[in-house]
Amino acid sequence: QVELVESGGGSVQAGGSLRLSCAASGVTWSYNCVGWFRQAPGKEREGVASTYTNGGNTGYADSVKGRFTITQDNAKNTVYLQMNSLKPEDTAMYYCAAVYLPHGLCWSTVEHGTSRDFPFWGQGTQVTVSS
Repeated sequence: QVELVESGGGSVQAGGSLRLSCAASGVTWSYNCVGWFRQAPGKEREGVASTYTNGGNTGYADSVKGRFTITQDNAKNTVYLQMNSLKPEDTAMYYCAAVYLPHGLCWSTVEHGTSRDFPFWGQGTQVTVSS
């Protein structure tokens, strides 16, 4: 079993920055793909970014490219989402999730998959961006 815990959310003004953390514990070798998702009230969940934990390819939604960066610290079993130039439309609950996938499928699964594709989910952290 894997436990994921997000942190780092908060309230910022437009143009500001936040860094979200997704810390994993448990059977951490049972996944190799970590995705960040977000869901705003009344909207569908959106895949935001992804990375392979072995340092492989990353993926980003078009809406965050150039502003968000996903990184990882394997020594800490933690994946980060650096969010810069935040916009009010970035306001949402942000979740991280993890799964074991063959090479090349991480971002496509984050972008187009369902919740059932990821067996491990965190509890979420709220990001609020004011104009």
